[in-house]
Amino acid sequence: MSVYGASPTKRPRRTQAELEALDFALAEIVAEIEPATVRQVFYQGVVRGLVPKDESKGYKLVQRRLVKLRERGEIPYGWITDNVRVVRGYSRYGSPDDYAQVAAEFYRRDYWADSPVSVEVWLEKDALAGVLVPTVVEECGLDLHVTRGYASVSYLQSAADFIKRDGRPTHVYLLTDFDPSGLGIADTVAAELVRRSYPVEVLVERLAVDRAQIDEWDLPTRPTKATDSRAAKFTREHGTGSVELDAIPPATLRGLVQGSIEKHMDPERLRVMRLAERQERDLLRNVWGGTA
Repeated sequence: MSVYGASPTKRPRRTQAELEALDFALAEIVAEIEPATVRQVFYQGVVRGLVPKDESKGYKLVQRRLVKLRERGEIPYGWITDNVRVVRGYSRYGSPDDYAQVAAEFYRRDYWADSPVSVEVWLEKDALAGVLVPTVVEECGLDLHVTRGYASVSYLQSAADFIKRDGRPTHVYLLTDFDPSGLGIADTVAAELVRRSYPVEVLVERLAVDRAQIDEWDLPTRPTKATDSRAAKFTREHGTGSVELDAIPPATLRGLVQGSIEKHMDPERLRVMRLAERQERDLLRNVWGGTA
């Protein structure tokens, strides 16, 4: 049964049964994504016809229901992330043995040390870092570069300096919103990172979001911000509303990135590398006095 249906007249308040159906569907979405941001859940709700594509009638409704679901214990609080608010402080340990155990967990083998190329993944939005960290960082052993909008000159120069020290041809895979700012961010990274990394070769490819993906995956659009000076040109060239990265289902986004990474590293080799890393981590625990 569809929870939300469009109507030319004002929609009456949802019944208790409809709210319960919506809560059940939202809990399923969160379980598939976790950890998820509220905006991710909202966009998946729009795609599935659960809520209207409207900030006040759709987004705020999802926000309220997710609060209820967590307060009732139906989804864990940790399944909804808030990447803006952080707690700062030191890590503390009960003893040197406790530290040895933790230190061993931080050991990571460089999967790409013998690769003829270097690979980087760049992401516009910090809110989606939790979606890509398991694939980019944990499975593939790469760094995830989060620009939080336009990358600063310092950020770009630091990245370029690293590329020059490494010296290998570098493939950069970039993910941004499909809107004037997202395309501008991609153009800036492509131009500035290539220029600042010279003479090392840098190849920048924007993976998402593009028009073909919008059509193929039926991604929900939103109005392009009229206050953006590039809005008119964007609309003329692309003939559609803006689309946020959050609208792409997390599994699809991870698959898109993983497929690009695996063009440069055989998946079986990555699996062997991860196995060797676990064995070396156990060895460190024993050497430092911990237990395997």
